[in-house]
Amino acid sequence: MAHTLPAPLDVKLMNLTASVLFVGGVLLALAAGAWWVLRYPGFAVARIVVQGDLVHNNAVTLRANVAPHLVGNFFTVDLRAARDAFEQVPWVRRAEVRRVYPGSLAVQLQEHEAVAYWGPESGSALVNRFGEVFEANTGDVEQDGLPRLLGPAGSSMDVLEMHGLLRPVFKSLGLVVETLELTGRGGWRVTLDTDAVVELGGGTPQEVVQRTQRFTRTLTQVAAQYGRRVDALESADLRHAGGYALRMRGVTTVTVGDAPAAVAGVRRR
Repeated sequence: MAHTLPAPLDVKLMNLTASVLFVGGVLLALAAGAWWVLRYPGFAVARIVVQGDLVHNNAVTLRANVAPHLVGNFFTVDLRAARDAFEQVPWVRRAEVRRVYPGSLAVQLQEHEAVAYWGPESGSALVNRFGEVFEANTGDVEQDGLPRLLGPAGSSMDVLEMHGLLRPVFKSLGLVVETLELTGRGGWRVTLDTDAVVELGGGTPQEVVQRTQRFTRTLTQVAAQYGRRVDALESADLRHAGGYALRMRGVTTVTVGDAPAAVAGVRRR
């Protein structure tokens, strides 16, 4: 039976050296190929195709603003970074970026649809139809008569939903909710287009709506008792357990000389 003799040490060293050189050569070739891919002009991003229903942006301006932030070529550009760059543009809510061979990036954009202002009038925040707060130039808002919503941070969705519940309640009297505020204590405050301020109190949305409905059902009758219409309402407080208190312009139940006083509380029916 023949036995294979172990290879001499110098042969082993030569084989190892050859293997190292081969691997090194392969790595150098790969590095050179990668460098070539990065530098070759033919692989540059030649086109950026922007799609979507754009109202506050246009494709030319978007490409001009975002292109300087794109690093690499068609094969190496970071699509996530490209998406983030597009989503930093005002009014852009979401961007989807994909490669389209050869040499193009296809971008599908969704813009914010503003449905309300958010926060104080001095701010630049808006709320979209998903209840998300975003920053934009409020002068670019095309819709007229958007309400103003206020509340603690993170409450925009709750305030928007409450506005949707209360709007038809006041609309039944021809009144428009211009401002809705969720206070820090969890109470709701409405300012109407007549400048009347109504304290709605707290509780679940259903409780607040029911309380408001009871108020609007009786307001016309109460106003008529004093020869007034509902738009004469100056303020109301619905936080009372047995009814509500209100004040109407030009109406007083108590007079001392010529000094006006608040209208008395009205019990629920």
